Amino acid sequence: MNRIFLFLGCGIAAMAQMTAEQRVFDFQALVASLNRNYAPYEWKRELFGFDMLDLKPWMERVRTAPSDLEYFEVVAEYMSSLRDTHTSYRIPSIFSATTGLHLDIYDAKVIVDSINRTTLPLARYSIAIGDEVLAVDGKPAAELVNFYRKYSYSGNESAARRQAALRFVSRPQSVIPRAHEIGESVKILVRHANGEEEEYTIPWIKFGDPLLKVGPVPSPVKTSKPERRSVEEEAAPDYLKPLFELARDGVDADESRDVLNYGSLVQVWAWPASAGYTARAASVFRAGTFRADGLRIGYIRIPNFSPPSTAAALAELEAHIQFFNENTDGLVIDVMRNNGGNACYNEDVQRRLIPYTFRGLGRELRANRNWLNRFSGTYYSARANNADTWIIQLYEILLNEMRTALTENRARTGPVPICSPSLDRTPANVTYSKPLMVITDEFSTSAADGFPAALQDARRGPIFGKRSNGAGGTVLDFASGVFSEASSRATVGMHHRQRPVTADGYPTSSYVENVGVHPDIPYEFMTVENLMNGGRPFVEAFSKAIADHIRSSR
Repeated sequence: MNRIFLFLGCGIAAMAQMTAEQRVFDFQALVASLNRNYAPYEWKRELFGFDMLDLKPWMERVRTAPSDLEYFEVVAEYMSSLRDTHTSYRIPSIFSATTGLHLDIYDAKVIVDSINRTTLPLARYSIAIGDEVLAVDGKPAAELVNFYRKYSYSGNESAARRQAALRFVSRPQSVIPRAHEIGESVKILVRHANGEEEEYTIPWIKFGDPLLKVGPVPSPVKTSKPERRSVEEEAAPDYLKPLFELARDGVDADESRDVLNYGSLVQVWAWPASAGYTARAASVFRAGTFRADGLRIGYIRIPNFSPPSTAAALAELEAHIQFFNENTDGLVIDVMRNNGGNACYNEDVQRRLIPYTFRGLGRELRANRNWLNRFSGTYYSARANNADTWIIQLYEILLNEMRTALTENRARTGPVPICSPSLDRTPANVTYSKPLMVITDEFSTSAADGFPAALQDARRGPIFGKRSNGAGGTVLDFASGVFSEASSRATVGMHHRQRPVTADGYPTSSYVENVGVHPDIPYEFMTVENLMNGGRPFVEAFSKAIADHIRSSR
């Protein structure tokens, strides 16, 4: 009888919360992983005064957290304090709650910009696109933006606040540990265009079982989602795998961003009839031509830098470029709401748009023994397998740079290439030779930060719009915590530009991280006027800008 009692007692204990000691161990393991792998540590300390290795403000909160979920809240706040788009923390839950509304910030107000009429039929919910959200469950919108900001992993404050606004009506537990602590509905107070205010009770649409507690001794399991890979990466030999990892320079469009058309082939604005836009057949890009001030302008949208096949994507791009060279006076390249992807494919795109030799972005890699061992092993493996000469040369450069950084006790290497043995890039056989302009916004992310940075450094053409996101580097996933089964992402390498840049609010530096790429021609797309008119003022503004640029280039 005693043996049976003891067995049952163990079973009951296994369903309890993590112990205080286990939470402390879990948190310390996460911090240790960051300490080994996180590249921008000194940069964050310089910019924001946040020292991720100063654990005094956190350890007591971790130790005294009354439940696993409160512990996750503390860790989420710690990770978001890094203000890093690439660095995030996810708990193992698929629970989410949505409403059928989509919100964003326009003219500094939280505005409805999309409505699912299947979920919210007009007969019952007279909310309209353009309505302002004043309060949710009685709490003012401004207060809630500040509250949900701590769940936004972003190096760009404007982007972080826009993500926070969406959390009013969309709450994934993987990001917000206590997202399930809601009722069956939410009360939303809106102000209509006519000035009248009205409150709506909207049901939550819930999906998945929420995580309530972890328990004291679950098996350690890596729960991070596998990266999307191109056919070239899937077919690559093992000795190339570190290069593909170094080239990962993007975020998932279905993670915490949720901005309309993020990573989508379809741009967020519409072509007005007056533009005379004519589409071209395309699959990886959206391409066409339009008229501006008597000139014929090419337009190409790059939604992301992670195509299913890089070879097929580059072949399609070259076909567009050949057409544009013969039939346009200039070109507009749209990387708004581009969620990044592969840095080497990004450079291949740049080589088809810059018709002269230019310097690509370098990477300052976090110096650690893991990278040293990987570069050493793959260098010798590449030699043993008679790999192409450039691959062997590149690994030799990476290996020597890592050795030097560790010998000199430096946290990072100097700026190293990751796609070829040199930072200098030569134009491809097919390049666009006429004037061009790049459109960016605060969700031009990661590789889409690097793209305008390289073109701006090469003085290829003006950048139009808003500053890019500021997600400036290489990202890898890590299992975080032996007991909690959580996962995290971290920036392991930092973009390094050719020339130092001075931007308001930031020290002069060569980094893209947090700084982003600032436009030569600033323009704010996030206005109610643009929202209610399909972006017509925006289209008119960039059409004038490219026409002016073409004429000034002659």
